[in-house]
Amino acid sequence: MADEDELDYPVAEAIAPGAVHEVAPGVFWLRMPLDLTGLDHINLWLLRDGDGWTVVDTGMKSDRIHEIWEGVFAEQLDGRPITRVICTHFHPDHMGQAGWLTRHWNCALWTTRQEWLFGRMISLDRQDEVPTWFLDHYRRIGLSDRALTAMSERGYNHYNSVVTPIPDQVRRVSSGEVLRIGAHDWQVITGQGHSPEHVCLFCEELGLMISGDQVLPRITPHIGIYPSEPDANPLQDYIDSLDKFAGLPSDLLVLPAHGLPFRGLEKRLDALRRHHADRLNLLEDFCVEPTRALSTLEAMFGRRLSPFEAFLGLAESMAHLNCLMGQGRVARDADDQGVWRYQATSHRADAA
Repeated sequence: MADEDELDYPVAEAIAPGAVHEVAPGVFWLRMPLDLTGLDHINLWLLRDGDGWTVVDTGMKSDRIHEIWEGVFAEQLDGRPITRVICTHFHPDHMGQAGWLTRHWNCALWTTRQEWLFGRMISLDRQDEVPTWFLDHYRRIGLSDRALTAMSERGYNHYNSVVTPIPDQVRRVSSGEVLRIGAHDWQVITGQGHSPEHVCLFCEELGLMISGDQVLPRITPHIGIYPSEPDANPLQDYIDSLDKFAGLPSDLLVLPAHGLPFRGLEKRLDALRRHHADRLNLLEDFCVEPTRALSTLEAMFGRRLSPFEAFLGLAESMAHLNCLMGQGRVARDADDQGVWRYQATSHRADAA
């Protein structure tokens, strides 16, 4: 998005994995490596909290990240314990080490109820064979028998393999709640769409917001449709939840989970709204004739995707199609093979 050039980045370069950089009094930036398509890092945050530390997000389960954490314990905590782990949401790069950290330090996991429940549910929902209902979802989207067979062979245990055991207990936080962390108050603002009840933390006194994946500076957070909730409308949830961040201070420093800390929140919110509006208009125009979801990938992304990128891209296309259906701009039926087809109606949002 061109609007990223209008943002202000106070720190010009990223810190090295395992290094710590103080971005505000008592607020330290810690970066961990990732090995994901399009993402090679995640930003975590260490907050001085009285005689201990609060950690915000934890990194994915991996030997390398475990070793980096051990180095942080030894070299960066000034002999103080971690007394609280806050996770913005359940995704494995954020909650992956939460179970190990909370057990190691005998402290609690703090997050919203939906994020904890979703993480617990998925981590416990592991089977030797991929369930029929899971494959049926992708069959209705139009995946070939060969693709479905490959999906079946990959098994049904991915999330559990990239997280340490999710804690059995949680200290639930809620939208609007104010958390006292050290000498400062942090207000909980929850977002939706990327995950069910995503935690952002706003500190007016420090002029900071830890945004997790809800607001990122250079990429849009992944918003997708998956087999467990095929008729959901997470994109509309995401767009609507952006309004929760309106009116925050114009000079706020945003601390995202990916990318560099930045200023220019309102510009970024406007850019995110325009981006999704453009994508919705593009898909609506593409669906003038009955169209399968798989056919929308080229229109949405304009390039050849790797198999993993195509899997995520299909989920994103589905989210945009479900949003268009929710707005009455696209209708869905099934062809003779039971594969969903989408066709634009006459209810174009900008037709007037």
